[in-house]
Amino acid sequence: MKKAGVKVTIYVDKLEELDAAAQRALELTAEAIHTEVVQAQVIPFASGHLQNDATFVDNTEAASGHVDLVSSTPYARRLYYHPEYRFSHDENPNAKAGWFNDWAKGGANESFAGETFAALFRREVGL
Repeated sequence: MKKAGVKVTIYVDKLEELDAAAQRALELTAEAIHTEVVQAQVIPFASGHLQNDATFVDNTEAASGHVDLVSSTPYARRLYYHPEYRFSHDENPNAKAGWFNDWAKGGANESFAGETFAALFRREVGL
């Protein structure tokens, strides 16, 4: 019986390039979701502060594979979790509580993040 030999070469620099591309794609995906949410006009809008200034991508942990889309005002949590509020539809006709939910698991646009990440990752690695 003959034995087969296998040689495995790990190109660490290529793995690092893939990691960097994944991090960039993750950050860009979060920005794309942010843009989608704003364009869908679902964030409650009175003065525009919540949508335009206080909702942002926090990518400080992107190197570990984690980004957050944050609405940072003191009232954001109250608005987000209370669909019984009567939201003005003057500026954002689709304003509602849970404005990120359509892009989360089970939401109407749940595939957006995965598809966007895949496309951006392919672009970042040059495919």
